[in-house]
Amino acid sequence: MADFPILSVLLLIPILGALIILPIRSAEETGNRNIRQVALLTTLATLIISMLLLGNFNNSLAGFQFVEFYPWFGGDTGFHLGVDGISILFVLLTAFLMPFCILASWKSIQVRVKEYMIAFLLLETLMIGVFTSLDLFLFYIFFEGGLIPMFLIIGVWGGARRVYASFKFFLFTLLGSVFMLIAILYMYAQVGTTNIPVMMAYDFLPEAQTWLWLGFFASFAVKLPMWPVHTWLPDAHVEAPTAGSVILAGILLKLGGYGFLRFSLPMFPIASSELAVIIFGLSLIAIVYTSLVALAQEDMKKLIAYSSVAHMGFVTIGIFVVNTQGIEGAIFQMLSHGIVSAALFLIVGVVYDRLHTREIARYGGLVNNMPRYAVVFMIFTLAAVGLPGTSGFVGEVLVLFGAYQASTWLAVIAATGVVLGATYMLYLYRRICFGPLDKPDLLNLKDLDKREFLIFAPLVAVVIWMGIYPSFFLDVMHASVAELIANYEAALGGIAAVGQ
Repeated sequence: MADFPILSVLLLIPILGALIILPIRSAEETGNRNIRQVALLTTLATLIISMLLLGNFNNSLAGFQFVEFYPWFGGDTGFHLGVDGISILFVLLTAFLMPFCILASWKSIQVRVKEYMIAFLLLETLMIGVFTSLDLFLFYIFFEGGLIPMFLIIGVWGGARRVYASFKFFLFTLLGSVFMLIAILYMYAQVGTTNIPVMMAYDFLPEAQTWLWLGFFASFAVKLPMWPVHTWLPDAHVEAPTAGSVILAGILLKLGGYGFLRFSLPMFPIASSELAVIIFGLSLIAIVYTSLVALAQEDMKKLIAYSSVAHMGFVTIGIFVVNTQGIEGAIFQMLSHGIVSAALFLIVGVVYDRLHTREIARYGGLVNNMPRYAVVFMIFTLAAVGLPGTSGFVGEVLVLFGAYQASTWLAVIAATGVVLGATYMLYLYRRICFGPLDKPDLLNLKDLDKREFLIFAPLVAVVIWMGIYPSFFLDVMHASVAELIANYEAALGGIAAVGQ
C-alpha cells in the first residue's frame, strides 16, 4: 500500500464515473436509471477506497502519510498529495456522505439527471482534493473549483429563488478568497515554494503574520460560515435541492474549519494567538444570536441552516483555544455535524417530496401516520441537541472543556448555545411530529419507504457509534493534533524568549 497511489485513485474514481455517464442518453427513463446506478456505484467505490485508506493509516504517526508528488515546473512545487490524522477523517466523511446524496436524488431529480450526477461526482473529486492537497496552489484550485459545481447545483436544480441564492453564494465565497490568493502570492514570494509542509516550518515575520492571517481568515470565515458573513447560507440551503443542502452542510462548511487547522494555526501562530479574541467574540455572537434567530424561523431548512452557524461557533472556539480538548473537540464536532446536519436535511427532504412545502406550520401530528419517520427524526434531533450517547455530545463537551481551560466566561457563554440548541430543535420536532393530525393533506402521507430507510439506517448507526465509541476517531487525530499544538507552543515560546 505504501507505493500504491491511493490518493490519486480517490480523486480519479469520481472523474471516471462522470466520463462513463457522459455518453449515456438521458432522454428516456432507462438512460436516467443507468446514470443514477453508475453514479451510486462510483460513490460506493470511492467510499470503499477511503475505508482502505483509513484501514492502512498509522495512528501513531503525526506526519503526512500516503504522500504522492508529481512535479510541475521543477523544484518542490507540483501535484502533491498526502493525509494526516486530521485530513483523513474529512476524506472519509466526504466519501461517506456522497452515496446518500445520490440515493436522496433518486426520485426527486427528474430534469437534467446526467448533468446533475456529473456535477456531484466532480464536486466529490474537488472536495477530496482540498483535504489531500499538500501544495498551496493545488489547494487553492480545489478550494475554489468546488464553487462551480455547487453554484450549478443550486442555480439549476434549486427552488424558486435559486438564481439569487446561487449568485449570492458564489460572490460571497469568491470575494473572501481573493484576499487569500493575495496572501498565497506573498507567501510564495517569501518562501520560494508552495509546498505546504515547508511553509508550515517557515517562520513568517510577526507583522506579516497578522496580514496573512487576515487574508486567510477572510476566505475561511465565509466558508465556515462565521457571523456576520453567514447570510448567504440560509438562502443557499433553502433554494438548494435536498442533496445540495446535504453536501453544503456536511462538507463545504467544514472547509473553513479545516483551513484554520491546516494554515492559520501552524503557519501564523503569533497572529492566531493575538487575534484569537476576535474569533471568540464572533463565535459567541454566532452561538447566541443565530440560535435566537433559528427560534423565529418558519422554514425548516432555514432553522437548520441557522443552527449550523451556531454549531460552527463551537468549532472555531475549540480550534483557537489551542489545547488538546478544544481542537479534538472541534474536529469531532465537525465530523458529527457533518453527519447530523446532513441527516436533518434529508429528514426535511422526505416530507418536502411528499407535500412540496417546508413551512413548519403546514405540518403537525406526523407521529400518528409516520411513526418510523418520527423515530428517525427524534434520533437526529437529540444528536443535534447533544444528548449523551450521540455524536453531538462528545464534540460539544470536549470544546467546552477546552474553552474552560482558556476562560471560564468563554465556556459559560458558549454553554448557553447548548440550551438554546435544545430549545429550537425540540420546538421544531414538537411542531412537526406532535399535536393533532388535523390537516387533510397530511392524513395520506406515507411513512419511510425502503429506499429512505436504507438512507437513514447507516446514518443512525454512525451517530450512535460516534457517541458511544468516540476513541475510534480521537485516536486517529490525536498524534497530529499533539504535534500541531507542540509546534504552536514552540513558536510562541520562541517569540517570548526573544522578547526577554
